[in-house]
Parts: sequence; C-alpha cells; structure tokens
Amino acid sequence: MCPLPLAAAAVAGPRTQLRLLGRGLAAAMSTARPLKSVDYEVFGRVQGVCFRMYTEDEARKIGVVGWVKNTSKGTVTGQVQGPEEKVNSMKSWLSKVGSPSSRIDRTNFSNEKTISKLEYSNFSVRY
Repeated sequence: MCPLPLAAAAVAGPRTQLRLLGRGLAAAMSTARPLKSVDYEVFGRVQGVCFRMYTEDEARKIGVVGWVKNTSKGTVTGQVQGPEEKVNSMKSWLSKVGSPSSRIDRTNFSNEKTISKLEYSNFSVRY
C-alpha cells in the first residue's frame, strides 16, 4: 500500500524495514509526505444501501484511515486522513461513486487541514 516508505526502508537495511513494518500503515504513511485530514457528509440515498461497508472497503483499497457512520438525519458522515493524493481520491469516490445502490446528491467537505501525524491506525465503521 505504501511503496515509498518500504522501498526507503529496504535500502536502509533489514532492521529498519522490520521496525517500519512493525509500526504499521499509519507510521509508514506519516513518514512519506504531508498528510491531510478532511471531514465529510454525504447526502442522498446513502443509508440502507451498504454505503458504509463500501466506503470502508474503498478507503482500505486507496490506503487512507478514518471512519464512517450513519447520522440520524439520513446522511453518512466521517473523516478521512492520509497523503493528499489519496485523500483526494477518496473525496472523489465519496462525491461520485459510493455503493452500487446509492444515489449521491451532494457531498460536503469541511475542516480540511494539513496534519503532522495520523490520528487513526485504520478505517472503520462507527455506530
């Protein structure tokens, strides 16, 4: 998922690579490049259509961390963190793709900022 840090670790030697791998995805991503964090809320037909499950799956494929959950007003909300280009890929997916049965009317993004380290170690569904 994160070829740049692993490649750099391999050049530095096997002990470095093992330490880097032991710290996990979050640690590997935090050493690669500037990190972004963004909150989101997705409006439309996004509940009862496996939107959260597909969001979690897509986030893991892209290689970002954060969370997703349903709201009481029928939207889906959450937070995404990772390298800027990966966060942008997830923003595009949240705005245009979603789950197969969903209908995305609009997606609002807020609190977009540069962060020094990731606040989550994976991407999860919250309840």
